[in-house]
Amino acid sequence: MSFPEPHHNHAKCTADLLSRAERTCERRGSRLTGQRRDVLNCVAQSHSAVGAYDIIERMAGHGPRPAPITVYRALDFLEAHGLVHKIESRNAFVACTHAHEGQPAAMLICEQCGLVAELDSPETFETLIKAASAQGFRPSRTVVEMSGLCAACQGNA
Repeated sequence: MSFPEPHHNHAKCTADLLSRAERTCERRGSRLTGQRRDVLNCVAQSHSAVGAYDIIERMAGHGPRPAPITVYRALDFLEAHGLVHKIESRNAFVACTHAHEGQPAAMLICEQCGLVAELDSPETFETLIKAASAQGFRPSRTVVEMSGLCAACQGNA
């Protein structure tokens, strides 16, 4: 999925993500607890990356303040289930906009507005894995992040 249109229906994005989360957990025999759902909902409030302590503040705005370890455990669960991506360069998280079925996606990060988009490019990742294998290397995790300007911010420049 590319960067969202400036006035898209974000409530629909969040509802679709929460629905997919329910189906994913049900299919895997996992539970999307209330706490995990709340953390996912906080991450999904925008298409920008959000840190754990920002999530804690968002959750405290409508209920008891969760302990940091609780939020980090929920984020670990959500990441393992393909529902959020960790933005390594910012130590923050963004909601996964679509199912990758365990395949990596490159994260495109706008330096001006902070929006993050996923770029599926299976052939690129396949090439990287083959090149690593040719070096006798077996990757366990692939992280690709690109920083730059989204189309909207380029137009505003």
